[in-house]
Amino acid sequence: MSSTDDREAAETAPAGEPTPTAGPVQHVDVGVAYTPRVRDEGRKVREGTRRLVLKPSRLTIVVALFAAVGGLPLYFSVPYFWLFLLVPVAVTVWVLRIRTTVDPSTVAVRTLTGSRTVAWDEVRGLRLGKRSSVSAVLSGDDELVLPAVHVRDLPALSVASGGRFADPVGEG
Repeated sequence: MSSTDDREAAETAPAGEPTPTAGPVQHVDVGVAYTPRVRDEGRKVREGTRRLVLKPSRLTIVVALFAAVGGLPLYFSVPYFWLFLLVPVAVTVWVLRIRTTVDPSTVAVRTLTGSRTVAWDEVRGLRLGKRSSVSAVLSGDDELVLPAVHVRDLPALSVASGGRFADPVGEG
């Protein structure tokens, strides 16, 4: 059963109740921004929330562990190939460390080597890069890469930033 089938099943009325007629009016909570994820696991941000933390999926750690276990016979059969066991460790540290935190006044970026907090007043705009990456263009023409932020997260980022930039998929 697909996720659309789940939604259709949830929207059908019970047998004893009359079915509502479909009208041209659609009720939408304008203070909520959704980013597409698998089923109902999307990031949901309401206006007035303190902050939005965007980080990579923890499922990446499981994939790294499976790769480490799957490669065990190879790691110890070739001299010094066991050093490749450091790759899953590095991936795990990377997943646990990087994140972007957005609130109405600042955007904070944490990478493997450090962190940086920038006020929204210093951000001139957002640059959409290859493979749906997003960077903040700062007032001095510097570029601040926003790790774990993708194009699909822009509606939630717009709401969490207090409307500092327009929602690209919002109504004009």
